[in-house]
Amino acid sequence: MSTKKKEENMSTITETRTVKISEATTLITRAFKKKRPVFLWGPPGIGKSELVQGIGDSGELGKTLVIDMRLALFEPTDLRGYPVPDVKSGVMKWLPPADLPSKEVAAQYDTVIVFLDEMNSAAPSVQAAGYQLILNRRIGQYELPDNVVMIAAGNRETDKGVTYRMPKPLENRFVHFELRVDFQDWVNWAVLHDIHPDVVGYLSFAKGDLYNFDPASSSRGFATPRAWTFTSELLEDDAEDLSDGLQTDLVAGCVGEGVAVKFMAHRKIAGDLPDPVEVLDGKVKTMQSTEISAKYALATSMCYELRDRSIAGEKSGKMDKYHKSFSNMLGFMMDNFETEMVIMASRVAMQQYKLVPKQDKIERFEEYFSRYGRLVLDA
Repeated sequence: MSTKKKEENMSTITETRTVKISEATTLITRAFKKKRPVFLWGPPGIGKSELVQGIGDSGELGKTLVIDMRLALFEPTDLRGYPVPDVKSGVMKWLPPADLPSKEVAAQYDTVIVFLDEMNSAAPSVQAAGYQLILNRRIGQYELPDNVVMIAAGNRETDKGVTYRMPKPLENRFVHFELRVDFQDWVNWAVLHDIHPDVVGYLSFAKGDLYNFDPASSSRGFATPRAWTFTSELLEDDAEDLSDGLQTDLVAGCVGEGVAVKFMAHRKIAGDLPDPVEVLDGKVKTMQSTEISAKYALATSMCYELRDRSIAGEKSGKMDKYHKSFSNMLGFMMDNFETEMVIMASRVAMQQYKLVPKQDKIERFEEYFSRYGRLVLDA
């Protein structure tokens, strides 16, 4: 291969390098500790805003306040402040914007994250105001407190959204990361935020349908992590009052028609599965369905219910029901589930929900550990 060709290939690799959400969290936190501003690039709906809020909620940076500023909706004065004449001194002064943290507000926190979302969708005049804030940590007469860190985000030009090219000097002030969708990162987030079991179950089987954004497509609805969150919210219990056709329309409005039809077919099968409460109570020990996606949904539902029983047991100080439920879940899975689903459900229960039972309280634990223990630990 010629030197020129190698250089072209290396350039391509560099330009398309991406990180997943869990990796970005580590990198952003490191940059924040050095007070380096970060820019997150990525297509719509993949969770950029949730990522920033999650860093604030993690406690990694101490007591943290996240200030979310959607720059696409801003005017330059929203950042710079508003000019007010001082008659006595004969000079123009600037009232600082209410969105930016004062020294008094910042003093109440260990870290304040100023999140400039949709930055490259803002008008060039607004970007110019942001440039001064990022470059000098001040704008007009306003100065950022020492414990403020900054992060911006925006869609890529190839995403066909409303974007403006950022000035190169402004780009060079950021540490840049481009995000990609990763299923395992999403499912870890989903089970902690009670995303509907049917959604988690379907996507555990059809991972490719988590994200299918195509900027060239004319479809208004398309699958993204954000769109699946909308779907989960709209499919709460009261959605059962809708006909199958209306439910399909509801889902299609979020993730598009093709994916909606497949999801609703999965949901119909999942609706015939055993009640997870009865499984945990030991009333149901077998299942007839061999549909993989439906089993994923049942496994997720059992983990949700088991988490609630753990919380109830800790509050009452009586954990017998929880341990019996855990035993029933493991026994049911070993007798009815494929190895992959046993590992997935075990990982959700033990790693995401931190549901680690006392081994001597769990029936068939030795059998479970001999069959799956090493695989669960490796996962």
